Amino acid sequence: MPVVPLKFRPHTDGLLIFADDAGGYFKSDDAFLHRYACGQLTSSDQSFLSTNGHAYDSVGDLTFSGFEHRFAERLYLPRELDYVILVPTLRCNLACGYCQVSRVNETTPGFDWDDVTLEAVIRFLDGLSAKKIKVEFQGGEPLLRLDVITKVRDFCRQRFEACEIVICTNLQEVSGPAWELLAEPDIFVSTSLDGNRISHQKQRTATDQKTDQFFANLEFAVSKLGPEKISALPTIDPHHAPSPQEVIKTYLDYDIRSIYLRPVNHQGFARKKFDARTSAAAWNAYHASFIEALIEYNWYSEVAIEEYYLVHCLRRVLRSGHNGHVDLRNPNIVGHSYVVIDYDGKIYPTDEARMVTRVGQFDLSMGDVFTGVSSETIDSLNAEALNNFHPDCGHCPYQAFCGVDLVDDISRYGRIDIPKHLTDFCQRHMSIFDRIFAMIYSDDPKVQKTLALWSGAPRFDPLLAKVHR
Repeated sequence: MPVVPLKFRPHTDGLLIFADDAGGYFKSDDAFLHRYACGQLTSSDQSFLSTNGHAYDSVGDLTFSGFEHRFAERLYLPRELDYVILVPTLRCNLACGYCQVSRVNETTPGFDWDDVTLEAVIRFLDGLSAKKIKVEFQGGEPLLRLDVITKVRDFCRQRFEACEIVICTNLQEVSGPAWELLAEPDIFVSTSLDGNRISHQKQRTATDQKTDQFFANLEFAVSKLGPEKISALPTIDPHHAPSPQEVIKTYLDYDIRSIYLRPVNHQGFARKKFDARTSAAAWNAYHASFIEALIEYNWYSEVAIEEYYLVHCLRRVLRSGHNGHVDLRNPNIVGHSYVVIDYDGKIYPTDEARMVTRVGQFDLSMGDVFTGVSSETIDSLNAEALNNFHPDCGHCPYQAFCGVDLVDDISRYGRIDIPKHLTDFCQRHMSIFDRIFAMIYSDDPKVQKTLALWSGAPRFDPLLAKVHR
């Protein structure tokens, strides 16, 4: 009976995690590994592997076809372009030390769309084939160009069957007309709340007055718009991080129950002021302590709180189809399902690509809204945007759940061919998936409760934790 290729990795309890190319997994011991490697599988081994879809009678039988289907479902097929990030200005009324996009001062001229650029952007949107669209305004501070947001909003509403508009704002200064815009049903707010008041002031607002102003605006936004329309993301310096308990309390004070933890990115100004290039070990330790704090909180609370990214990775482990997060797809084909249009009309395949270009490292632009898109840059990137055949990834049991981030590799190392296990991306995700499998195979009722809540199940299912001896 043929067996599909299995990859393995030591687990925390001395056993091994095995997984196939389609993401089917189980735990076993060194004795099974020896039998598998030496072609000495017992009838018990063969029965277990066959029952769980890891073995088949012949190519083309139902079991093999099922494996092929599961494998195909793990791959991301780019859809039509239906998500556009727009940057109408680089001007900003804050000067955050970790700014990824190298913003400019609020009064600096020459860093905004003019009327010609705005019309070209609208023509670009009009040329899309999608019936529904998501438009995300970034900056700078996009609320400085309320006029542009309003014109794009009006166009999208009449051009597409449905539109979702996200405004990434620091919520520092919000005018009356801006509050009215943010209250509209198809408009959502994404902002930054850096853990607690002390960290937020240190990294973003600088003064007590500005800090008071931000928290007052955040409180007003939650009460006026509703917490379901507010996404607040913390950017954490793992070397000087607030305690997980402080972060959780701050977010709960504003009824925000999904926290997307992000380390300071190695982009823009951050590379000058923060030790962000090789911070995976410090970040992994902090992230682990944060997950433990969430598990403890969820045990006693009737309403769960989550860490968004780990939950996303968990769901990728448990089932296929969770490709909504653009930085964790396989293949991670860029420049197709979403693009970024910068303040000067240039088009980029990702937001990180414009950051790499902005600091003068590499030009990763792919044309502009005036002359059209050139595929040369993205074709070069996309030729390597698959983790299935990379010599490191090909032997990793987490390969089916993971992705690839070539732009991050370019930013940190200036190349895309560095061995994956040496990259920050790999080191952080190995830690995340190790933690997820530790949770899946834990017999701690606190962990099982959180696992059920985060996976969307009414209770923890022991069948998730397959073991073969």
